[in-house]
Amino acid sequence: MNIVFLDSTAIPKHIPIPRPSFAHTWIEYEHTSSAETIERAKDADIVITSKVIFDRETLKQLPKLKLIAITATGTNNVDLVAAEEMGITVRNVTGYSSTTVPEHVMGLIFALKHSLAGWLRDQTEAKWAESKQFCYFDYSITDVLGSTLGVFGKGCLGTEVGRLANAVGMEVLYAEHKDATVCREGYTPFDEVLKQADIVTLHCPLTETTKNLINADTLSKMKKGAFLINTGRGPLIDELALVDALKTGHLGGAALDVMVKEPPEKDNLLILAAKTMPNLIITPHIAWASDSAVTTLVGKVMQNIEEFVQQLNQK
Repeated sequence: MNIVFLDSTAIPKHIPIPRPSFAHTWIEYEHTSSAETIERAKDADIVITSKVIFDRETLKQLPKLKLIAITATGTNNVDLVAAEEMGITVRNVTGYSSTTVPEHVMGLIFALKHSLAGWLRDQTEAKWAESKQFCYFDYSITDVLGSTLGVFGKGCLGTEVGRLANAVGMEVLYAEHKDATVCREGYTPFDEVLKQADIVTLHCPLTETTKNLINADTLSKMKKGAFLINTGRGPLIDELALVDALKTGHLGGAALDVMVKEPPEKDNLLILAAKTMPNLIITPHIAWASDSAVTTLVGKVMQNIEEFVQQLNQK
């Protein structure tokens, strides 16, 4: 089996990637552009990738390809319909980040509520050293205890965020789908969550119905001064509308681990805004990437490959 890993820098270098037990060749590239994909994958039986695009036209030119092993949960970089038509198996990985993402969210909640980014930024400018007394009060500090958390998406990540939030004394509301005619048990109507939540956190998948779920209209329905957190997918949020809500002060702050385009352009509106807004925190899509989560991830990727080859040999 010829195995080609097209974007190995999607895995931190200090985490060892296991190799399969069956006879194979292994070729690894740190990055692969769309122009390089076909040439690098043309002799591969198995491709490993995180974000390299495999659309229909690309797949048509890879007749040897049998398996695309994705080192992530999302499969939106592969045309799944075309892959099935061509007999190419696609395997992703789930469940590896069920601890690290919720922990990251909780860290962002505390950072926003205690204005940590503002205090940290000040120290690079000697603000405290120039203070006339032992402390100063430039930024708001509010309690996490007693706050209401609105969770959009009640899968394993949203549920674990809710459990951790309950443990520190937060009230948790799980939002029903937008425009739903019936509200299921254990959920709260969509607009009601927007109105009540001191903090909104997004954990829903990216679909045609959830794209721009948070937009000018939904932001206007949020409580004035509320916080928004997104560790799901960048396109869940209309970035321009978010910048406007932060500039007007309607939103008290936001923390993002994902953006519409990754990596973002240097002149992205949110990137530029973060340079001057201490209430806007951006982390580079690393909520999932604790050492234990990545180790679990690569183990599951290799398990997917081993199981696929075993099934292939039994045919």
